[in-house]
Amino acid sequence: MSETAAHLDPETVSRISRLDLIARLVVEGFITGLHRSPYHGFSVEFSEHRPYMPGDSLRDIDWKAYAKSDRLYVKQYEEETNLKAYILLDISGSMDFQAGAPLSKFRYATSLAAALSYLMLKQRDAVGLLLYHHQIETYVPPRSMQSHLQVLLKTIAQAQPQSDSKMAPAFHDLAERISRRGLVIVLSDLLDDPAEVLKGLRHFRHLGHEVIVFHLLDPRERDLDFRDETRFYDLEAPDETLTTQPRHIHHEYRAMMDDLIQSYRTGCAEARIDYALLDTATPFDTALSRYLIQRKKTG
Repeated sequence: MSETAAHLDPETVSRISRLDLIARLVVEGFITGLHRSPYHGFSVEFSEHRPYMPGDSLRDIDWKAYAKSDRLYVKQYEEETNLKAYILLDISGSMDFQAGAPLSKFRYATSLAAALSYLMLKQRDAVGLLLYHHQIETYVPPRSMQSHLQVLLKTIAQAQPQSDSKMAPAFHDLAERISRRGLVIVLSDLLDDPAEVLKGLRHFRHLGHEVIVFHLLDPRERDLDFRDETRFYDLEAPDETLTTQPRHIHHEYRAMMDDLIQSYRTGCAEARIDYALLDTATPFDTALSRYLIQRKKTG
């Protein structure tokens, strides 16, 4: 295992509090070299040249212009990029679950959100952020400036799981707010009524947005592999508890979870929405890299 991969092991990441460091390690170590942008059909439009000034990035220098004029010029781009991305981060109480993985679903989601923000801002895309549960809690409009990363990371770092899950109203609300077609990225455990959630996701598609859904589940949520008598409680209603021997119900439980996952997989496919099921025991950098590689092949 490479040194970079070792640094990104979930057990190591769980001890890292700086989201910008996580994002940089993920993007620079694993993703940047795969493809300039995983979102085919979008590009940054060139606007004009201006003289080079100390502090400008060397990547923006037009070397062909230098060869002709023996002077350094920097390429300027339109402030409005062709891609506006909206990261939708689920902050409902169920996201706080952690049993079969080093990271909770929420911590896993925040790490993915940080990495995606870093990735897209680095390629000059505009990125916005929405924190939601049964309604929109926080909305940060998309910006393409590099300094915007700190705003996004601060908002992500301050977020805490809370309240119950009913995500469809938040999706419909945001869909009506967005005035221009863009990319919507959902990070959620999707523990809600699939029919209503899919209606919300289809609202984005109806308005012309591209949608990617990262479905995050802890491995124990999928297999209920607890050996001893276990007391379960609802993270969104802590007073509701159930004590049982999991082996007595795990077959029926697994069937129900498989049905839930299949509902989302089928519904997303029918709506031409990218759907990726992520196991939180898989290092998030690995999961994201696999997705981007697959998207590059099929995009």
